[in-house]
Amino acid sequence: MAIQSDSAPLPVLLTRPEQESRAFATTLADRFGPRLRPVVSPLMRPETLTPTLPPGPFAGVIFTSPQGVASAAAFRAQLPDLAWCVGARTAREARAAGFQARSADGDAVALIAAIRADPPPGALLHLQGKDTRGDVAGHLSRAGIPTARAVVYHQAPQPLTAEAAELLSRPGVVLVPLFSPRSARLFLKALPTPTGADLRLAAISPAAAEVLSPLGLQVAVARRPDAEAMVEAVGSLIAAAPPP
Repeated sequence: MAIQSDSAPLPVLLTRPEQESRAFATTLADRFGPRLRPVVSPLMRPETLTPTLPPGPFAGVIFTSPQGVASAAAFRAQLPDLAWCVGARTAREARAAGFQARSADGDAVALIAAIRADPPPGALLHLQGKDTRGDVAGHLSRAGIPTARAVVYHQAPQPLTAEAAELLSRPGVVLVPLFSPRSARLFLKALPTPTGADLRLAAISPAAAEVLSPLGLQVAVARRPDAEAMVEAVGSLIAAAPPP
């Protein structure tokens, strides 16, 4: 992919929670160097919850986000060591927390398929967020793998920062990668009126892209629902951006 290196840095608005946005900004810097200027404005802030866990015993736990792993620290003594994880980053976090992690390297559909292909010798527990997609526990339970769930964190909405709101209000290209349908909904809601920016959007999935359809803009959809594919999608936005 040919990318101009002599152009002014393109702003890329990162709306994931702070930690994830900073990590993705580092990844983008490693790949694209000074071609991009990250603007971090989280639209969600993780809040850990401490519910009473469903009665066990459980043969394994399920994590569908790094935040789920972080929130599990409060319950670690009650949890088994085996952990099924949706992707590589979540699996890395789980291993660092002392779990024997297995990664499905995909999305909720891939995770369900991986567990069904290698079912555990007992029930599972999905430690999930309040707002989640895929109904992992329901699908597995209907497939004969009893799976309970516990909501252990919530992503509380946040407004755009003043810097991000100003960026979106004035003319100029702004790249915006969105990592979930909920992120896309929050972004639409947060857009200033009028929006002066020339938005160039990337979505992690067709479902996230569909949320953005009211904007009437072309959306680059990642080939896979993971961070590496989103880096590729951002690269396609850079290549298509007009010269300054």
